[in-house]
Amino acid sequence: MGPVQTPLAFIAQRWTPSPRTLRRAALSAVVMSVVIIVTGGAVRLTGSGLGCDTWPKCTDDSLIVTAEQGFHGFVEFGNRMLTYVLSAAVGWAIIAARSAKPRRRGLTRLGWAQFWIVMSNAVIGGITVWMGLNPWTVAGHFLAANSLLTVAVITWHRTGEGDGTPKPRVPGPVRKLSWAIVVVSALLIALGTTVTGAGKHAGDSSDVPRMPWDWTDAAHVHAVAAWVVCALAVAMWLVLLVVDAPDDTRARARDLLIVLLAQGGVGYVQYFTGVPEVMVAAHMLGSSLMWIAVLRLALSLRERPVATAPVPARPDAELTSA
Repeated sequence: MGPVQTPLAFIAQRWTPSPRTLRRAALSAVVMSVVIIVTGGAVRLTGSGLGCDTWPKCTDDSLIVTAEQGFHGFVEFGNRMLTYVLSAAVGWAIIAARSAKPRRRGLTRLGWAQFWIVMSNAVIGGITVWMGLNPWTVAGHFLAANSLLTVAVITWHRTGEGDGTPKPRVPGPVRKLSWAIVVVSALLIALGTTVTGAGKHAGDSSDVPRMPWDWTDAAHVHAVAAWVVCALAVAMWLVLLVVDAPDDTRARARDLLIVLLAQGGVGYVQYFTGVPEVMVAAHMLGSSLMWIAVLRLALSLRERPVATAPVPARPDAELTSA
């Protein structure tokens, strides 16, 4: 009798995903990370944050939403159910990474990192409900969702690379400028939570605590950070032209500028129109797209050549018994 195999090892022994399947699996986790951020915002914007008033159950007596909880209960419970869809996407990414040939341990570890972030953020979400939508835990819940998006994007990018030592594609000062964009963009997202935490959309119609400052002052600080990111992005685009960077890297810089232009427009429209819910939701989606663009730009500044490997005998074949 041979050694007992883990389920992942059992699947990996019998299935080899094609590069396209591996990349799509990783991309599914990116997409669901964005979806969970936007739908989490929808919970708050519809005032459904306490639609399920406890966690992990929806009520003290019911695991699922009840008719008595009405619209808000269904919105909150629906968002909780999407966590299972997200978990399925992350699980697919883990299985595909583990089954890749030759074995890619670093890619598998990134997949598991996503899993643990999902689990920990579910707990943070539960604590947020227990604390009556305390704005600090709400902010932590949002930032944790963005940390998941970060790892998912890195995983997605890594599926198109090899596992060797990364090699720079642009001079050192350009890479430092990219890191500056990453840091200031992360600060921009964090400052956005201070606007939300003091703003009009508390997440429930009850007396939800707010952060102790005027939301318009926080919005002005947030806008300053946004202009700094824009200035750095323009500088990066110009520098990449000067150093004759690869076409795909220049394309990533262009994409970032386009997203920043759209996101800035949405931000100013929502501010001057009294932050209507639909514009806030669009701004949250824009925040995720901006962060993806920032990460893709940074990752495009180095490369890991793909090692030549034998073509799998049965790529994407159905699982068969030994």
